Amino acid sequence: MPNFDQNFEATRLTMLAKQYPEIVKATGEVIFCAEDNESRLSGTRWTVADNIFEQATKSGFKVHLIELIDNFIEYRCQCNELPNKEGVVRFSGGEISIEWLPDGSTDLSQR
Repeated sequence: MPNFDQNFEATRLTMLAKQYPEIVKATGEVIFCAEDNESRLSGTRWTVADNIFEQATKSGFKVHLIELIDNFIEYRCQCNELPNKEGVVRFSGGEISIEWLPDGSTDLSQR
C-alpha cells in the first residue's frame, strides 16, 4: 500500500487553478460523493452562477475537475486515507481547495 502524499491534492488543484484562472476567480462549490462499494466518483452538485457553469463546461474545467476528484477518491482508497468518499471543492478569488467529509454527510449520499 502506498504512503499518502499530503500535498498531492493541493498541488493538483493549484495546477488546475492556474489553467483556468478566470473560472476560479468566481465563487463556487462542487459537492461530490462516491458509492460505498466503489472507489469512483458517482455524483456531483455544482453551486455557481449560470454563466460560470456554462464557461466551466465549455472550457473543459468541469471535465478536468471531475477527473481530478475521481483520481483523488481512487488515490485515497488505495492508501486507506479517510475520509475518501465525500467532500466539497470550493473556489473563489483565484483559490481552490478541497474538504473531505465523513461518509453520509452530503445529500448526494442519501439517494
